[in-house]
Amino acid sequence: MSYSAIKTLHILSMVLLFGTGFGSAFYKWMADRSGRVETIATTNRHVVLADWLFTTPTILFQPISGLWMLSQLQLPLATNWVLVSLALYVLAGCCWLPVVWLQIRMRDLATQALRLGHPLPQRYWQYARYWFYLGLPAFLAMVMVVVLMVGKHVPGANG
Repeated sequence: MSYSAIKTLHILSMVLLFGTGFGSAFYKWMADRSGRVETIATTNRHVVLADWLFTTPTILFQPISGLWMLSQLQLPLATNWVLVSLALYVLAGCCWLPVVWLQIRMRDLATQALRLGHPLPQRYWQYARYWFYLGLPAFLAMVMVVVLMVGKHVPGANG
């Protein structure tokens, strides 16, 4: 596969990763603000599904395609912007893994509250705060990865 094709897929994957993450965060936040257990349960179910369908594959594809492009360009892994990008990616991943667990727990708590006709338990709101505070550094780290990815200087690369 050509460098240009890999780069295109890498960029599309990054757009899907950002779009899914940002969109899920927005819709979950809006659902939580509504206070309606049915809306919250449905939205949490969709957020978890979106993570499995879109976020997980892109999270796996990003480093694979990035390393593939480095290999094609014969660019050393020890290149500064690459090392910083990888460190930020690992940071984002360390935040994302507990976020996934929290999303699943919030989905289950909301589903149970809906089924029993109860309000959401305090634990749900506690998890929602943790989810937000873990999502913020993950999102900012990924923004920085994109800034580094776009602003790098790659000798001999076309486009």
